[in-house]
Amino acid sequence: MFKIMFVCHGNICRSPMAEYIMKDLVEKENLSTDFCICSRATSTEEIGNPVYPSAKAELERHGIFCDNQKRAAQVKSDDYKKYDMILVMDCHNLRNISYIFPDDKDKKIHKLLEFAGCGDDIADPWYTERFDIAFNDIYKGCTALLEKLKKDGIIKDREKL
Repeated sequence: MFKIMFVCHGNICRSPMAEYIMKDLVEKENLSTDFCICSRATSTEEIGNPVYPSAKAELERHGIFCDNQKRAAQVKSDDYKKYDMILVMDCHNLRNISYIFPDDKDKKIHKLLEFAGCGDDIADPWYTERFDIAFNDIYKGCTALLEKLKKDGIIKDREKL
């Protein structure tokens, strides 16, 4: 099982959107049993809060529904050894996660859009109010990530089995 953690500042907008987009992508390819997917925050300010209503609504516009029990949680220092890949949304998340995981010796930490061929940040829709743009960027990153995992043989493509 390949374990992925998506990380943003508060775990109420971008990282839960990424969590549920990725879960939807792997479910559509019959790969759900090959993955453990979650999301976390680098900060403590939103801990315990549900997915932000505008993020949830944007997911629903695309036919993706998140668990009503989902609550913001913070990354813990022992999470590094539990996950195969830790994906952040922007350079600020990257900096903040370095305080939690000071040594990325296994090269597990990446910005999500690296897999889409760029290292761009995914703008925080909490500030921009552009949940549509965040969704599109996250979807692009998650789709590219899944293709890379299949191409690299980390996840077997069920269509070819």
